[in-house]
This record gives sequence, C-alpha cells and structure tokens, in this order.
Amino acid sequence: MKTLIKQTLTASVLATLLAGTAFAAPTQTPPDFIKQVADNLIKRVQADQSKLQNNPALVKTIVRQHLDPYIDSQAFVRTVMGTYVQQSSAAQRAQFEKNFRETLIENYGSAFAKYSNQTYTMRPYKAAPNVKNPVVTIEFNNKGEKIPVAFQLVDKGNQWKIRNINVSGIDLGLQFRNQFAANVKRNGNNLDKAIATFKPDADSAVKK
Repeated sequence: MKTLIKQTLTASVLATLLAGTAFAAPTQTPPDFIKQVADNLIKRVQADQSKLQNNPALVKTIVRQHLDPYIDSQAFVRTVMGTYVQQSSAAQRAQFEKNFRETLIENYGSAFAKYSNQTYTMRPYKAAPNVKNPVVTIEFNNKGEKIPVAFQLVDKGNQWKIRNINVSGIDLGLQFRNQFAANVKRNGNNLDKAIATFKPDADSAVKK
C-alpha cells in the first residue's frame, strides 16, 4: 500500500512538473518571435526618426523598451567573459553585465539613429526537434546590399530570448570575447579594471 501511494505521488509530481514545463514554454515560434521584435522596434524607430539624430537619450530609451528585454544578457556575459567567468566573483559578473548592457544599448542606439527606412526579409526557417538554440536569420536591405543577421535564441521558460547575434557571418559574442581578453591584458590581468573599462565595439567587430 505504501509503495502504491509513493508511486501515485511520484507520478502526480512528475505530471505537475511536466504540465508546468509545457505551460511555461514559449507560445511563439522562433521566427514569429524575431519578426515581432524587429517589427515593433522598426515601427518605433520610424515613428521618431526625425528626432533620433539629435536625441541620444530617446534612442537609448527605444532600445531599452523594444530590444533590451529580449536579450539574454547573462548568456552574453558567459560568452564574452570566456575563461574569465571562472576567475570572477558574482559581484564582478554583475558589474560586467551592467556595463555590458549599457554599452550594447549605446552601440545599437547609434546604429538605429542612422536608420533610413531599410527593409528586411525573413530567411526560410526549418524547425528541428530537440534543438536547444534555434537560429533565425533575417536579411536587411541597406541600399541594395543584403546584410544577413542571425539571432541565436534560448528558451527562457515563457518566451524566447536572444543569446547571441551573427552579422554577415561574424559571431558578435566571439568578437566581443576577443575584445575583452585583449582588454584584460591591457590592464595587467586586473579583472576589476578590465571590467570597468571594457566597451564592446560592435562596429569594429563587424568589420573584422
């Protein structure tokens, strides 16, 4: 009898956990998620385009509202810090994440401030079972030049988040990691100084 009760309780708990997991899974497909983020961001940029060039604060606000919430900054931190993650404290990682997010907002804000009604198309997406980090690619049409931007996603429970970005075949996470490693060396392997002075340069990374 006791064994039966234990089995019943175990089955009940497992069913609850599975139900909770299913309920928490993202309801959108990866391409629908990226399209929604891109459309909402571009729509807001277009609405305020005349104000962007002379209002850096507005650009940052737009990025914070329409892009930053969908970035898995902790995944970016692990990627960019690389082997230094193991050498860092929780406080150092938190400071790195704070500085990194702010600099990325400036990077993306600068790019969107120059936006001039570029269009984009979604590349065909094929869903595959058991893929942990699906990749969705869109192509921006910039005055006739097609620029592919691939977004690597991660399931964060109730929605997708962006954990890395690849522009024209260039892995931004990896490029930022190289930049950070170089900054650590410039600061004599002083991790606190390296974190305080690190500013990821997206323009430089993409031009590699």
